[in-house]
Amino acid sequence: MTLKTVLLGTCSAMMLAGFSVAGASAETLTIATVNNGDMVRMQGLTSEFTKANPDIQVNWVTLEENVLRERVTTDIAANGGQYDIVTVGNYEVPIWAKQKWLLPLDGLGANYDMDDLLPAIRGGLSVDGKLYAAPFYGESAMIMYRKDLFEKAGLKMPESPTWEFIGDAARKITDRKAGINGICLRGKAGWGENMAFLSALNNSFGGRWFDEKWKPQFDQPEWKQSLTFYASLMKDAGPSGASSNGFNENLTLFQQGKCGMWIDATVAASFVSDPKNSTVADKVGYAIFPTKEGVANHGNWLWSWNLAVPASSKKAAAAQKFISWATSKEYTQLVASKQGWANVPPGTRTSLYKTEDYQKAAPFAAPTLAAMQAADITKPTVKPVPIRAASS
Repeated sequence: MTLKTVLLGTCSAMMLAGFSVAGASAETLTIATVNNGDMVRMQGLTSEFTKANPDIQVNWVTLEENVLRERVTTDIAANGGQYDIVTVGNYEVPIWAKQKWLLPLDGLGANYDMDDLLPAIRGGLSVDGKLYAAPFYGESAMIMYRKDLFEKAGLKMPESPTWEFIGDAARKITDRKAGINGICLRGKAGWGENMAFLSALNNSFGGRWFDEKWKPQFDQPEWKQSLTFYASLMKDAGPSGASSNGFNENLTLFQQGKCGMWIDATVAASFVSDPKNSTVADKVGYAIFPTKEGVANHGNWLWSWNLAVPASSKKAAAAQKFISWATSKEYTQLVASKQGWANVPPGTRTSLYKTEDYQKAAPFAAPTLAAMQAADITKPTVKPVPIRAASS
């Protein structure tokens, strides 16, 4: 054996040992998220992050929305430490931050450009001037409809439709023999499922949950009117088994050409207009969330899915590094380069809506922004409520 061979062998052993130590010392982040399309895309691109950060690995826990809420809330309230990053809504963030269940995001990096975040979204995720969650995507609610079915029925979608028009149109374009339901709406139980829609519907009818003295208002005429309208419409023009349908189920029905209209989150627009997954991609039109005749408030929500670090995590620095990557302008560029501008996460950054490539690729860009701007978080209902939506 020559000296050269011995040295090469020694170097090889040292290199292998070094790689082994590096691999053993890599931090593994456990991330809890919802099984929505944009999160699935993010998981598919995670290798881009770990390639640039070989000292960090990622373990995904992907759950249906109701299950995610239950597990994350239980773990974070009990200081369980099961997750290093959690996907939470803008409803929970200020409440959990005040309970000191979340860590402030003060390590996102100098290039993060926090001022580019849409003011309403950033405000809902901040407490005492500190950001406690970074928005992955933001949304409101709007109408997605089949232009071809409207044309066939001699209908034209108004610029600001009323529920009376929507109900009449849904019944006219329903064709049970052809398997076309006039409208698809959330029916699956859960405050983030059917109650998200029904609350917005009731708001637009002029109703509210509580009066200014916290007296429940469920026995008031507006609730009866809105729920009666919903139940009647789903019976006449909705799909069978609607009580089991949430966001993802209705998305599938619309993509398969089985819904004439779908009123839901604006984030769905990129999926219904994607020709790879939607059979009606070239037939979709968009309109603002309806109002009731004589009521000015659209009632549509302003929502964001966000990434936050539980106070129980022991890997806060690595977690913030991942959050910075996943919610950055650079991530938007990555998605655009891999899957096209129409598929980037919407509703979080001002710069996106000034990007010419996005405006050209996404016919829903302007309607989405209009829907989000129509959602007034300082006045979510027609009648006064005890506290504004942003802090409830």
